[in-house]
Amino acid sequence: MIDGPYFVLTVLGVLGTGLVAGVFCGFSTFVMRGLGMLPPAQGVAAMNAINVAAVTLPFMIVFLGSAVLCAVIAVVTFVLWPDEGTVELLVGSVLYLFGSFGLTMVANVPRNEALAELEPGTPEAAAYWPTYVREWTLWNHVRTAASAGAALSYVLALA
Repeated sequence: MIDGPYFVLTVLGVLGTGLVAGVFCGFSTFVMRGLGMLPPAQGVAAMNAINVAAVTLPFMIVFLGSAVLCAVIAVVTFVLWPDEGTVELLVGSVLYLFGSFGLTMVANVPRNEALAELEPGTPEAAAYWPTYVREWTLWNHVRTAASAGAALSYVLALA
C-alpha cells in the first residue's frame, strides 16, 4: 500500500481531480443546457461573464494545482516505481494532464476566446452561439470523464 508523503500526494490528487470533475460535470449536465435555452444574446453575455468569473484564485488553485500535482505524481512514480499502484498512478496523471488540462487549453479555451470577441447582440454571435454550445459541451463531457477517471485511478492506486 502507498504510504507516507506519497500517500498524501495521491489523496490530494483524488481530491483535486475529483473537484474539477464535479465542476465540469455541473457544466455538462445543467449549466450549458440552461445557457443554451437562453436567447443567443443573453447566452453569449452570460457565458462570457462566467468565463471571466472562472479565472479566480480558488478555481485556479484547484484546476492548475491539480495539473501540477498530477505531474509531480507522474514524475515521482517514474522515479520511485512503487511495487503497487504504478499503473493506476500513471493512468490518473495522464488522464488529467491530457484529458482535462490539455483539452481545456486546445478545445475549450479557444472557443471561449472566440466567443469573447463577439458582441452579444450581433448576428455573428447569434450564428456562432449554437455551435459554441454544442462543441464546448462535447469537449467538456470528455474533460469531465477524464477528470473523474483520474480521480478513480488514484483511488484504485490507494486500494
